[in-house]
Amino acid sequence: MPSKELVAASTIPLVLSILGEKESYGYELIQRVNELSGGAVQWSEGMLYPVLHWMEKEKLIESEWRAAESGRKRKYYRVRKEGRKALQHEKEQWTAVHATLTKLWKTQAHSI
Repeated sequence: MPSKELVAASTIPLVLSILGEKESYGYELIQRVNELSGGAVQWSEGMLYPVLHWMEKEKLIESEWRAAESGRKRKYYRVRKEGRKALQHEKEQWTAVHATLTKLWKTQAHSI
């Protein structure tokens, strides 16, 4: 199970990546992350919704209320152009960190 800090740091790129696939509502985002991570990353509504509101304020995503098939209203989120640019930047940063750790761990594996 990843640390709270790692989960928090990965929230924005995960949300942007999922919304890059298709628009979604909060609970569906939580389920998708759970599915993609094989249950290793657990989000709660109390953690996700403040992030979604912040991302909306920053113009990375936008939302609209719509009636679901059940007749219930849901707030659907979609990524904006600014969000796609931010996602590209996030990808570059995460790729650099991943590559650096991979090099370090390969070197350490040979010295153990």
